Amino acid sequence: MIGLHVVILAAGKGTRMKSETPKVLHPLAGRPVIEHVLATVDHLETASITLVVGHGSDMVRAALANRPNLQCVVQSPQLGTGHALLQAEPVLKGLRGDVLLLYADVPLLEPGTLLRLLEAHRGAKAAMTVLTAELADPYGYGRIVRGADGRIERIIEERDASPEQRAIKEFNSGIYALSLRQLFNNLNDLATDNAQGEYYLTDLVAMYRQKKLRVESLCLESADELRGVNSRQDLADLSLIVRQRKNRLLLLGGVTMEDPATTYIDADVIVGADSVLGPGVRLEGRTAIGKRCRIHAGSRLTNVAVEDDVVVFDYSVIVDSRVGQGAQIGPMAHVRPQSVVGPSARVGNFVELKKTTLGKGSKASHLSYLGDATIGDGVNIGAGTITCNYDGEKKHTTVIEDQVFIGSDSQLIAPVTIGKGAYVGAGSSITSDVPAGALAIARAQQVVKPGWATKRKASRPATKSDH
Repeated sequence: MIGLHVVILAAGKGTRMKSETPKVLHPLAGRPVIEHVLATVDHLETASITLVVGHGSDMVRAALANRPNLQCVVQSPQLGTGHALLQAEPVLKGLRGDVLLLYADVPLLEPGTLLRLLEAHRGAKAAMTVLTAELADPYGYGRIVRGADGRIERIIEERDASPEQRAIKEFNSGIYALSLRQLFNNLNDLATDNAQGEYYLTDLVAMYRQKKLRVESLCLESADELRGVNSRQDLADLSLIVRQRKNRLLLLGGVTMEDPATTYIDADVIVGADSVLGPGVRLEGRTAIGKRCRIHAGSRLTNVAVEDDVVVFDYSVIVDSRVGQGAQIGPMAHVRPQSVVGPSARVGNFVELKKTTLGKGSKASHLSYLGDATIGDGVNIGAGTITCNYDGEKKHTTVIEDQVFIGSDSQLIAPVTIGKGAYVGAGSSITSDVPAGALAIARAQQVVKPGWATKRKASRPATKSDH
């Protein structure tokens, strides 16, 4: 098969992260670090994608189970980058084309950069093309050593470099385009005569030059895309960059942010034009916001589908749910997973929905808990209403049909159905189904004793409070 074969190295332990979780699985702007790399690769036409795993390999495989076309190979023990790429030989043996070597902890690479690298590599008919950049202080990176003709001669790792070589500003990104034709034969010839006793992939440059194979390079104008995640500080720094990129794209797309610096939007979030986001808003996961919506300060939406013209008032939380066109939620409402708020419905302050559907134009405006409920259209839920869905062992469902009126401070003890157009009197505890069009009142009879309070007061000794 002729084509592009991507190999991504993800075997490292990430010691500086000080975590039992593999470095590449730490979240960065709503995605694991490695998913940013894979999302970039998704923009390329690839014949295969191979992931070289090592530390925490089972965790990495499980996290990427939704990518069935991703092939995994294990590097154990981990003896350097050359040894890591060699683990892909069983997958790529006998194939034709080019290998694009990437790292799972370098999440900022743009698809256009990789396309430029491949274009330079294929245009020169090179055996190897190295992606480079310059830094004032490229500490920790291998240096690019060039000959008198300006052509790349070799890459020297910092631990093996002389003081003069360490003064070189151009560094090796570790990202390469490689012709498959001669790759694995030469990888098998790598030696370990270096400070770390490892098989350096960088040694291919000098080896290829000695064998008169063409080696090229592409130097980026900025090194920002090449930054990797090695510590929690790196993770925070790169998260900020990704968030700023996302915010910039949304602002250019017609979204208003009252304070972009405090607006946290994950990479996969969609926001429609003319929507307004208040300070401190968090849009997480695969949330999709429609047009002309208003998300007020401090609200958090995670994996929520929001249709057009929705208003979410301050400090509301909505998770794994759907919100219909023109609905209003909050302030300080909590819409829990598997809930549906219908078009023009209203979920008011201190109202909690859990696995509940609230129909078109229905409203629960104050201080209610509605759990495991199916609520029809045009329903009014009075303040303090509770659907009592849990009997101590099992959850039960409440059904409230269209045009029902539920009076304040009512308890609907599931399983129970309130028929279409029925009324429930305030303060009722409903334990049985209510027929359509009926009035249900379930509360103790009020008793009034005239003069009782006056007589009681007269019979008591006078106190200071009586004067």
